[in-house]
Amino acid sequence: MLRCTRCGKTYPESFRLKCDCGGTLLVEREHYDFFGSLLNYLDMRRYLNFLPIGGNYLPPAVPAITPTVPLDINGVLAIFKLDYLQPSGSFKDRGTFVTVGKLMEEGIGEVVLDSSGNAALSFALYSLPAGVKAHIFVSYDAMPGKVSLLQRLGAVLHFVDGDRMTVHGKAEEFAKREGLTYVSHWLNPYFIEGTKTVAFEVYEQVGLPDYVLVPTGSGTLFLGLWKGFKELEEMGEISKLPVFVAVQASGYESLCERSTVKNNLADGIAIPNPPRLEEMRRVLEETNGLCVSVDEIETKGALSWLKRMGLLVEPTSAVVLSALWKLIETGEIPNGSKVLLPLTGSGLKLTEGI
Repeated sequence: MLRCTRCGKTYPESFRLKCDCGGTLLVEREHYDFFGSLLNYLDMRRYLNFLPIGGNYLPPAVPAITPTVPLDINGVLAIFKLDYLQPSGSFKDRGTFVTVGKLMEEGIGEVVLDSSGNAALSFALYSLPAGVKAHIFVSYDAMPGKVSLLQRLGAVLHFVDGDRMTVHGKAEEFAKREGLTYVSHWLNPYFIEGTKTVAFEVYEQVGLPDYVLVPTGSGTLFLGLWKGFKELEEMGEISKLPVFVAVQASGYESLCERSTVKNNLADGIAIPNPPRLEEMRRVLEETNGLCVSVDEIETKGALSWLKRMGLLVEPTSAVVLSALWKLIETGEIPNGSKVLLPLTGSGLKLTEGI
């Protein structure tokens, strides 16, 4: 069922973005299967028993189980999760897989989405073989490499003059006017069902981390990781949750104090007013977590370090490393800690002509 995060009202598991009260929704189970009931797949289908989609309605493309790379950073074990190796080049494929599966189940064949790039690319890639027509709203400031890929995937593009929040508003208006289903990953409870599988994979690969550092704008990965670890706790697999750290771009913070200097390099998390803000605040409170803001110079430094280590990611991914350096320096993450750092988007998409 779907449950409202504001008033607690429940709904059947149909495609729905908001409660009647305006609150956001999450998928909830009355009970959780034993985590050992995994399916014999080496991709995301391994976790179908824990997802709200059935085997008869699955997109032809399937997200991968991505590798982890452990590196010692000043006495801290940093576990880099290479989710930029997904088919479309970002972690968003996980949420898209579940979303498109739900759309197929309900026979919805035309939708509207707004995105700074990665969610749009993911949806264009997965919807194409599923026969779902995608109207995608992007800013004129979107990275040219991503726009080029969207065009080649056959998406119907709508360009908007304005920031990320303006693009969001225009997409909602268009969907309402045309009578189309709006599938915003910001609001979509099924998207979070997909991103929670990162926690499942990490738990199988390296066990329970002490800290989880997440690039945080709309919160789809932040909340997905929390939900995945929370379900593992409710299954009795783990006895506590990791400490969650929301890493945000300076000038666009929603959980940290807002800076006057904007980090426009980390465009994927330049979302100052996310609709799931209260949910993210509750996660920080529940896990004794914190928020770290990263500026453009710090992002460039982390991006350069990752490249030298052979990890070719986009700038938004690099903010977690910069935040880790800060927290090690201040002692807020002590020596001997195991820290999860998801690398969320591929740097290849920044190159023209690919």
